[in-house]
Amino acid sequence: MHTESVENWEHDHTFGQDRRKPGERRTLVVIVITAITMAVEISAGIAFGSMALLADGLHMASHASALGISALAYYYTRRHARDARFNFGTGKINSLAAFASAVLLAVFSMLMAWESVKRFMSPVSIEFNQAILVAVVGLVVNGVCIVILGGHGHAHEHEDDHGHDAHAHGHQGSAHRDLNLWSAYLHVLADALTSVLAIGALLAGKYYGQGWLDPVMGVVGAVLVMRWSVQLLRISAHVLLDMQAPEAVRKAVRGDIEREGDNRISDMHVWAVGPDIYAAEIGVVSSCPKTPAHYRELVLKTIGIVHTTVEVHHCAAHGEGDDTA
Repeated sequence: MHTESVENWEHDHTFGQDRRKPGERRTLVVIVITAITMAVEISAGIAFGSMALLADGLHMASHASALGISALAYYYTRRHARDARFNFGTGKINSLAAFASAVLLAVFSMLMAWESVKRFMSPVSIEFNQAILVAVVGLVVNGVCIVILGGHGHAHEHEDDHGHDAHAHGHQGSAHRDLNLWSAYLHVLADALTSVLAIGALLAGKYYGQGWLDPVMGVVGAVLVMRWSVQLLRISAHVLLDMQAPEAVRKAVRGDIEREGDNRISDMHVWAVGPDIYAAEIGVVSSCPKTPAHYRELVLKTIGIVHTTVEVHHCAAHGEGDDTA
């Protein structure tokens, strides 16, 4: 009797995580630009005794640290992609880094709000020309960084709200984007938003005497940044906690299986194991069951799930026993 080697059925669990992502290079470029701007502003602030420049330089340092988390996550994901200790590869490091970055973003927004409230209650004199210059420089730098990141960090949850067909799009739900890149994008966007609001408030204060707008705009910016942070926390936690994939993805998997013969899915779990990659456990009931490999192929052809476990059952009227793989 001929027996095939078990190696023929083995496969690795890197799922492409050993390859350098496009977002990694963009993030590194943004870190370099941010670090240079930070160093120049801190040096100038110390040399010229400018608290505005020094404060903005330290502000840049906080964002450079957050961007560093994203860069480290990219590197660690590639370096350990073949580490067998990770059951489904290192794809979730992307979401873990995004979660940590979102926490930093939330802390940043709370500090913004606190400082703004303090300044509203106890106004301080503002060197408008100097402050406007710093804000404009910060906006230009962040604008360049936003262009480099390209806005590709955006993540959208399609769920049922828009009725998108999973077969047509092939990458639905909260996990279909690089959350690590999105977190870097949000940090830069938050900084740019702060600069825009500051410029508007400072101009109003300089030319119309409306100095109170400066702390008010700080609160408005803090609220918007917190909203982005909560959204990123929710989406990254969705992946980290192995919550079910969006309905569009599960509907696609069910359709792949049940459109053939009298197949019915008795149990199904589909979850994200990284950006644009899913794992699935599926129970199939049929009067004329095929091999588990057949059902795996049905799913892999259309939805791109990278790891599937299929359990096949005969209907009670057509025999007994299970075939499991």
